[in-house]
Amino acid sequence: MKAELYYEDLKDVADLSLPWEKLRGSSILITGATGMIGRFLSDVLMFKNEREELSCDLYVTGRSMEKLQARFSEYKGSPFLHLVEMDINIGNFPDLPSMDYCVHLASSTHPVAYATDPIGTITANIIGTRNLLEFAHSHNCKRFAFASSNEIYGENRGDTELFKEDYCGYIDCNTMRAGYPESKRCGEALCQAYIRQKNMDIVIPRLTRSYGPTLLSSDTKALTQFLRKGLAREDIVLKSEGTQYYSYTYVADAVSGLLTVLLKGECGEAYNIADLASDIRLKDLAGIIAKEAGTKVVFDLPDEVEKAGFSKATKARLDSSKLQKLGWKAHYTIEEGIRRTMQMMQ
Repeated sequence: MKAELYYEDLKDVADLSLPWEKLRGSSILITGATGMIGRFLSDVLMFKNEREELSCDLYVTGRSMEKLQARFSEYKGSPFLHLVEMDINIGNFPDLPSMDYCVHLASSTHPVAYATDPIGTITANIIGTRNLLEFAHSHNCKRFAFASSNEIYGENRGDTELFKEDYCGYIDCNTMRAGYPESKRCGEALCQAYIRQKNMDIVIPRLTRSYGPTLLSSDTKALTQFLRKGLAREDIVLKSEGTQYYSYTYVADAVSGLLTVLLKGECGEAYNIADLASDIRLKDLAGIIAKEAGTKVVFDLPDEVEKAGFSKATKARLDSSKLQKLGWKAHYTIEEGIRRTMQMMQ
């Protein structure tokens, strides 16, 4: 059942009416390929290779060859998947051919990483992005996609219900937790600089809180912890009153949005990837998982390390009308996405 459900997800994205011909015979570099979004994106493209002979060369990168080999073991021997060990912060890029596309997904994206390695969080989003932009420019990259985040909007000032791409909320930059959103903002600014100064073609998909069966075991986001408790048939632990109101995206919808931006977006533009049917308060999200698991929700205060990495935003809902104008729409509601995730992860 797990394989069948995952196959359905891949097929749903692969069957989308997108200009796939742009990728035929192309080469694509994907950083952060072992992460949740990177893995699913790679699987979709390999699915297209195997089923439709897209003949697209994927160069999937990570800092550990061992992790890359474990994450992509089923493709061993494929002429279209190339494992590339490198650290974008150092810029130790191996000798690679010209790249048609670069999709930059490498980043720390969970609270414990923000709290325990704030320097690494910032450098990946600024120095790593700059190194990769230089690489893409020198390797004749046709289009670069910088995966940004809903975090760049900061805290809702109370003047809007939904964040459009030009919204700018409040961020207290003089805190450790600000490292992630501020460095993502800087990464976006770097992209605009390379568009203007080096005439690069760059698009910016802004991902929101994403989840799915490709979640990493090291992930410490609240939703991931809820899922782990639910899969273990334990009570769901909530570290607050749960009134936070956020946008969430199932991984298949997140990747379909990313591909829509990559293949149809306009240079220099940012696009929110979110859907109103998956906007939910934290306590209600915990309740969905608890109901699916047959357990209940309990409340517990976080320790200082956990608390330091938590977002202070209490309402962060994204307006995706700009992306919808490109033809994108989400396939799964939050209830459906959670159910599929738990079915595949159990």
